[in-house]
Amino acid sequence: MANPLSQFEIKPIMEWQFAGMNLDFTQSSLWMGIAVITATLFMTLTVRQKAMIPGRWQNLSEMFYEFIGKMVKDNLGAEGKKYFPFVFTIFMFVLFGNLLGLIPYSFTYTSHIIVTGALALFVFFLATMVGICKHGLHFFSLFLPKGLPVFIAPLVVVIEVVSYLSRPLSLSVRLFANMVAGHTMLKVFAGFSTSMIVGMGFTTGITLGILPMLFNVALTGLEVMIAFIQAYVFAILTCIYLKDAIELH
Repeated sequence: MANPLSQFEIKPIMEWQFAGMNLDFTQSSLWMGIAVITATLFMTLTVRQKAMIPGRWQNLSEMFYEFIGKMVKDNLGAEGKKYFPFVFTIFMFVLFGNLLGLIPYSFTYTSHIIVTGALALFVFFLATMVGICKHGLHFFSLFLPKGLPVFIAPLVVVIEVVSYLSRPLSLSVRLFANMVAGHTMLKVFAGFSTSMIVGMGFTTGITLGILPMLFNVALTGLEVMIAFIQAYVFAILTCIYLKDAIELH
């Protein structure tokens, strides 16, 4: 049975060295581009007709739009309107990365910590800059809750700073770990089915391999659900971090 972790290996499609730096175009870069193009076409083509009674695809795209719009409004209020394009882009990029990764022979770029870490750091620095630009030095009062006794203030400040700095780590690891775990299980159970067919003969193998195959079908359905959940979690935490920066809660 093939190594289930081999599906996460980065392989160059076009090799390019510049000034001693490796700038290879990999399958991860390819599928990021495919995800951006697919999401863009999906959101533009499905609403092109602007039907009063939306069809199935227009209804789906409008549902995504309204879902994220409500999320941003509930967390950030009226001021959150300007952050909607950013949150919506993050949601769609993560969602399509998760879903496209379920296609056989594709590549799940959200299963790499470098990708999820870059997204999380971007969210972290954006939220921090929003807070500093809006509140100035008063932003750092976020690490010192009001009414705190003086004698425990140093300890609480350290805890709050560490908790704040760990946000990009927890945000990136959550998505990365879920994608790796789910795709590894899919590969393992798919390997069970094929190994039984090859090793035990076609008839016996089909009979014994049907159970892991059925489990793999159920697991694929679960992974589709997790793909949506993880995109939602990434988007909602982005809203929460922005809310903390704006309101200093």
